[in-house]
Amino acid sequence: MKNQLKSYVVIALLSSGVTLGAYQLLNLGNQSSFSDSPSAFTSNVSNVVAAGSPGEFTYAAEKTTPAVVHIKTKMEQRQRQFSSPFDDLFGGFGDPFGGGGGRRQAPQQAEASGSGVIISADGYIVTNNHVVAEATEISVMLNDKREFKAKVISTDPSSDLAVIQIKANDLPFLTFGDSDALKVGEWVLAVGNPFNLESTVTAGIVSAKGRQNIIDRDDDKAANPLESFIQTDAAVNPGNSGGALVNLKGELIGINTAIYSRTGQFAGYSFAVPVSIVKKVSADLIKYGNVQRGFLGVSIMEVNSKLADEKDLKVTTGVYVGGFSENSAAKTAGIKINDVITKIDGIETKTSAKLMEIVGRKRPGETLNVTVNRDGQNKEFTVTLKNKDGNTAILKGETGESYKSEFLGAKFGALSSSDKEKFNVNAGVKVTEVLPDGRLEMYGLSKGSIITKINDKAVNNPKEAAELLEARKGRTKLEGIDVDGSRFIYVL
Repeated sequence: MKNQLKSYVVIALLSSGVTLGAYQLLNLGNQSSFSDSPSAFTSNVSNVVAAGSPGEFTYAAEKTTPAVVHIKTKMEQRQRQFSSPFDDLFGGFGDPFGGGGGRRQAPQQAEASGSGVIISADGYIVTNNHVVAEATEISVMLNDKREFKAKVISTDPSSDLAVIQIKANDLPFLTFGDSDALKVGEWVLAVGNPFNLESTVTAGIVSAKGRQNIIDRDDDKAANPLESFIQTDAAVNPGNSGGALVNLKGELIGINTAIYSRTGQFAGYSFAVPVSIVKKVSADLIKYGNVQRGFLGVSIMEVNSKLADEKDLKVTTGVYVGGFSENSAAKTAGIKINDVITKIDGIETKTSAKLMEIVGRKRPGETLNVTVNRDGQNKEFTVTLKNKDGNTAILKGETGESYKSEFLGAKFGALSSSDKEKFNVNAGVKVTEVLPDGRLEMYGLSKGSIITKINDKAVNNPKEAAELLEARKGRTKLEGIDVDGSRFIYVL
């Protein structure tokens, strides 16, 4: 996996060997693409009294383990077999006169594993993006030993979350708890499958909330990372990624994502994405195919004594507004530079992480009540959030349009928003299947690669790619990005 954690923090890897109020999931069963099946979005057990006092974990463990699954993935790794003499000259892009370097790399199958949490009776499962992002095949083993093939509904690299689905009914599922109400020092359980061990339960306490800058996003491939982690001392190890963090009522309060370690194994601290983010992201991925992010459109920094003195601020805590983006929602609402945001929807915003977490629960077109301190006076503004394009429209994910090319020996489809973020491209098509003995297999191009140009013309969707391939004469030039991030040019 490519995500790495800062200061020796290592993601709780699947391998066992400013997106910126309170998001209310009212009637979400009608808003999402869930069927009438019971789900975490339509069920609530907050009024259930947990059996036992603090330190008594059996109730939560018995309730949680049936809804936590073991995820096994297969992915392609590539090893260089032989290269063209032109490789060094052209930076590994292959022979521009028709070779492409021959069989530059041969796909090798690798296997890995992680965990996931069932959130609906009809088979929706939330896990980490890094568990399934590179997978060519995903299988899910339930607590009762049944095994199913799974498909990826959609992924969100920014929050490191993904939703997959299996074809099953009447499954046990977890209900969403309230991560806002979670207190430092509160007992929690981590449930997952570390080291391929099934249904492992560990206990700890909440060590901190709102942790930021945990994951080092290489090459800015996860744009606008949304981080406000719950830190616990519950033991989490490789294979726990995507597993459940629950309270003593057995409610889901987070998805275990990362650990702090110098060795790759648990060393005292683990980090989970709070359920306040999980339920928003998973609902959007299911309904829209991508995450609907509302933007305040502000440049922010946390207030401290030095900044307060420098800017002559009248408060010493909050989030300082240092500037605005184009078409800023905050600026439109009347917020000014040098304002200090102290509350959003009545919730204190003492840190940037908290502000981003709260706003991250909202969609474009939804409103927030923002309280700012301006020259010692508190003022309130109603802000209507905008999307990344500066309006309030819902941005749907790509459709499932696909195309099979006998010439290429492959199938390709539209790019998702997460593909565009990951590969830092605005357009192109994704190779969804490489057929045996086809041209792309011969050249070593893998499933998941991106084709950006055909015969020097940019491709925006599968239909355009199909038309360009049908109109080809003579040799065909492909340009794009391989699954490992390297760029290629092949002449077929």
